[in-house]
This record gives sequence, C-alpha cells and structure tokens, in this order.
Amino acid sequence: MAQPAVRSGLKKLLPLRGTILLHRSSASNPHRKFSSAAHHDDLHETSKWEKITYAGIATCAVLAFYNLSQGHHHQESPPPYPYLHIRNKEFPWG
Repeated sequence: MAQPAVRSGLKKLLPLRGTILLHRSSASNPHRKFSSAAHHDDLHETSKWEKITYAGIATCAVLAFYNLSQGHHHQESPPPYPYLHIRNKEFPWG
C-alpha cells in the first residue's frame, strides 16, 4: 500500500523519469530472462549431445571390433628380380 505513495513521491522529486528507482522490480516481470533462465535449454542441449557422443563411441567400438576381427590380408611377395639389389659401389666400411 505504501509503494504507490513512495513511487509518486519519487516521481515528484526526481526530474528524470525512467531511472532505476522508478522501474518495477524484475522479479515481478516474468518475461525478462536472465542468464539463469537459460539453464533449462542448456540442460536439454547437454543431454542431447551426451547421447550423441555415447552413440558415436558405441558405433566406433563396433566398427573397430569388426575391422580387427577380419584378419590381416597379406599380399604376395614380389618375385626376386636380380636387378633390384645391384650394388656397383663398395660399402664405405669395406
């Protein structure tokens, strides 16, 4: 009850309207968002990316297991061509 009287008194005393003292408190304005109001959205995004990360880890583990279980395929060794190991010069150590 005293708040309207105080506000009207402040309006008469202060020449500038719209100062911090004349604004309503931010708690009474539900549409104003502070940084703490965004935590709900952050929690949703965090849980989404956490699930994506775990799915990626599981997929990589399955693919690695599959690739490692296939075995190593050896290629045929090349024929021993005599000209591949020609050394015309002596080794420096004799």
